[in-house]
Parts: sequence; C-alpha cells; structure tokens
Amino acid sequence: MTAPAPDAFVRATTRLDAPPFVPEIRLRLAEDIVALWEKLEADLGVSGLAPPFWAFAWAGGQALARYLLDHPDLVAGRSVFDFASGSGLVAVAAMRAGAASAVANEIDRFAGAAIALNAEANGVHLTASLDDVLADAGATVDADLVLAGDVFYDRDMAERVRPFLNRAHTRGATVLVGDPGRHYLPRAGLERLADYEVPVPVDLEGMRTRATTVWRVTGDLR
Repeated sequence: MTAPAPDAFVRATTRLDAPPFVPEIRLRLAEDIVALWEKLEADLGVSGLAPPFWAFAWAGGQALARYLLDHPDLVAGRSVFDFASGSGLVAVAAMRAGAASAVANEIDRFAGAAIALNAEANGVHLTASLDDVLADAGATVDADLVLAGDVFYDRDMAERVRPFLNRAHTRGATVLVGDPGRHYLPRAGLERLADYEVPVPVDLEGMRTRATTVWRVTGDLR
C-alpha cells in the first residue's frame, strides 16, 4: 500500500473554515474526527494512531489565539515557539499579531502539512518543525514567547510537558498556556490572564462551549 502524501491527504479530507472564536483566521478543518481518524489509519494500513489533532481548532488553542490577537503588544516583534501546535492556529495568530517569527512545533507529519497549508491560507510565513522537543529531558527552546494550547489532556503528556515549560520559564521566556479545564492542568505556578467561553464541536467535547482560561507560567508547574 502506498502511503498518502500528507499535503494531498490534508487537502482532500478538510475544508477551509474559520474557527468560531477566531473568525479572523481560516484553517483546514475536518467535520468528523472519528471518520478522519479511521480514514487515516486505513490509508496508512496501520492502527493505533494518535488522533488527528491537526484537523480541529481545540478550545485551548482558540483561547490562546484570541488572546494574542487582542493583545498584540505581548507578541509584536518577538520570537514565538508554539508547542504541540496541531493546526498551527496559535502560531498563525502570533504572526498576525505582529510576531517577528514563529515556530509551529509538532511531531506528526500530517500536522506539519496542515500547518504549512494554514500558514499559506492566512498569508503568513512561519516554520513548521517536526522535532520532538520532549525527547531530550534537558531540552529547551530559544524563543521570547512559548505557547501551549490544550496540552494537559492526559497524565503522561502532562508529566512530560511540565518540565519543558518550566525550563522555558526559567530561561526567561514568557510562557502562556490555554486550557479548557483539563484534569491534568498543574495546580501551582500559574497566573490567570483571561477567561473565555469557547464554542466547541459537541461530538468532540460533549458540550457546545467550554470555559477556557489563558494562563501565564509564573513558577514551578506542579
């Protein structure tokens, strides 16, 4: 079986649409995550793949993108690292808000293709990186602003992400997290910046909106 080219697969299985909470931005989005997930596994001839996070505008990312667009002074002229970028929404918003540069980081090559297509659709230039920045226990990134949308969705991910964000904060970066009340969000080391009610797909979240908060890392996440 010939594996689908990521660029062609993303184009064929999504359509350009505006996330409801960030209508200024257009993304290649899918309507049904389960159907897309099944098609990806079938086309690749494998099972047990991670969900195609890149095809949806998750609440944490929408909240972060909204915050950046509404507070361009935070990002203007600065370098940005968008961790677990998914569709690239937050990195695109950062560039639209005046960032000097943005890296949209993912480990999924289909996400990398989606990020490139979404950057093109919004007329911005950014770098799609497929480096696994969590693979090295001591790794950090050289950016003024580190962004993480909806990354505390399970225990294993949270335990790997916390040290990475702690290191970025210790190095001097401004670190922002967008989170819709996920169970593994750290209970210490965060300052609340903004609260939103973000529209979300009912079939993904079981509700029409999620109360979502933008946090700034102020100390040791734990």
